[in-house]
Amino acid sequence: MRFDICTLFPDMFTSYLSDSILKRARDKGLLEVHFHNIRDYSKDKHKKVDDTPYGGGAGMLMTPQPLYDCITSVKKLNSGPVIFMTPQGQKLTHTRTKRLARSNDSLILLCGRYEGIDERIRDLLVDKELSIGDYVLTGGELAAMVVVDAVSRFIPGVLGDENSAKEDSFSRRLSGKKEYPHYTKPAVFKGLEVPEVLRSGNHAKIEEWRKKHLR
Repeated sequence: MRFDICTLFPDMFTSYLSDSILKRARDKGLLEVHFHNIRDYSKDKHKKVDDTPYGGGAGMLMTPQPLYDCITSVKKLNSGPVIFMTPQGQKLTHTRTKRLARSNDSLILLCGRYEGIDERIRDLLVDKELSIGDYVLTGGELAAMVVVDAVSRFIPGVLGDENSAKEDSFSRRLSGKKEYPHYTKPAVFKGLEVPEVLRSGNHAKIEEWRKKHLR
């Protein structure tokens, strides 16, 4: 799957995407992430990308020209929908995440800054608006990282076990299933022991114990 991210701060993504599961997915060619610095498209001699809003008000708005040129350039490389990360967007849920992964092989993520973007960019180029929660961030970059991470879990081969995305604790709760307690080594930690039955190797008794302790 391919992600193209339009942002003023592409370096913010480097560390997160260079570790763990997402790094392995990129190394395997399962995941492509490309960055496009909106400032590079500014025709202002000082590469300015913001200005005061008409009608007054606090803060600055991202101007339409750099955004338009950046997004239209990216659309030549990526045929997926343009998704604007904004608190006003639809809430990113488990269901929407799965739908994004299954219905698209590429996405364009637009990261806003300041007080937002010129409304004409919404009108002309934005296909969807997503929010990761009822709070305001300083920019859309963190939200875009969340989208990349969450959607990537549904890409075949990204997780070590294909059932991981279906059988994690959150997915189980969504399907109405309860979850049992989990333990790993060491057998004793801070005076608390792992239940003996889980160390017994008796799978029938383990299954019985887990059913009894569903919560």
